[in-house]
Amino acid sequence: MKILLAEDEPNVAGLINKGLVEKGHSVTVAPDGALGLDIALTNSFDVMILDIMLPNMSGMELCKQLRQKNIFTPILFLTALGTTENIVAGLNAGGDDYLVKPFKFAELEARLKSLHRRKQVLQQEDESTLFGNVLVNLASKIVTYGGEQVNLTSTEFRLLEYLLKNKNRVVSRIEILEHVWGIDFNMGTNVVDVYVNYLRKKIDKDPAQKFIQTVIGMGYMLKI
Repeated sequence: MKILLAEDEPNVAGLINKGLVEKGHSVTVAPDGALGLDIALTNSFDVMILDIMLPNMSGMELCKQLRQKNIFTPILFLTALGTTENIVAGLNAGGDDYLVKPFKFAELEARLKSLHRRKQVLQQEDESTLFGNVLVNLASKIVTYGGEQVNLTSTEFRLLEYLLKNKNRVVSRIEILEHVWGIDFNMGTNVVDVYVNYLRKKIDKDPAQKFIQTVIGMGYMLKI
């Protein structure tokens, strides 16, 4: 993981940095909140560890500013302030987790890994597209129709994926053959039409709203 650590206590920062690097992670250390903000705005991280009691800008204020700038990297607050009120304040500021000093390094790493997994799940969800009754997740390659999973062959999914990536644009049969099948076909073949028909039967069944459209003389378009 690529980690930002905003911690002003050199001994604590050194220990965390050393432990995480030994575990194979990449760590950038910021000794104050203002520098942490600059680094976070100009670099991409998998997770961030923010001490709350930072000079120049508190960890909570740093978190708030990141969220206001639409940076939603998972944030773990690491602090000696362990009251319920402080924990609630940190989570309300936009933090995702809270670990009180002193702590065990194994727990810190476990929490960081958990936050990273959660981020990956959300990224997969971001790769989902909904149109009509159809939900397509390109990351997991799962397609559902009306909430029920649809079993597509690998070729059917590649065809759907290509149409989806070119949504609202007409793609010719030649383009489809090249990108979905990846080899040259006899241009007299009707394999594209056959597979488009397969897809229509599985995911484009509502006669009142057809998404896979035939553009006569040109090709096909997924209009959504």
